[in-house]
Amino acid sequence: MPARALDAPVAHLARPHRPVLVAGTLAELTGPTQGLVELPLRLWWNPHRAFDLGEHTMLLWMYENVLREAVRIDELRDHLHGPTMVRLWPELNLPRGVRAAWEARHPALRHAGAGARAA
Repeated sequence: MPARALDAPVAHLARPHRPVLVAGTLAELTGPTQGLVELPLRLWWNPHRAFDLGEHTMLLWMYENVLREAVRIDELRDHLHGPTMVRLWPELNLPRGVRAAWEARHPALRHAGAGARAA
């Protein structure tokens, strides 16, 4: 018996034709938490690719770009830090598909966002 469309897994998109990549665990995200980070051209095509993680807005901006553009798990692991991402999650400006995919896999993110909205 063929599967019905409602039974098929939901594919979340970062943008048209770009599926969201989600890490298996937040613990595997062991990227930097301070200093300057230069994203590869594939993740950020601006000539100024360095992000000062000590500046809150730059930290947010880097996370938003990596979460939208990553297509390989090592890109997530190398640039994101699990506990930092949980802390920043409510502030990140992300496409709905990115937020939904990550929250579906990692309930801690959904709870972090709900806690921030209730405060």
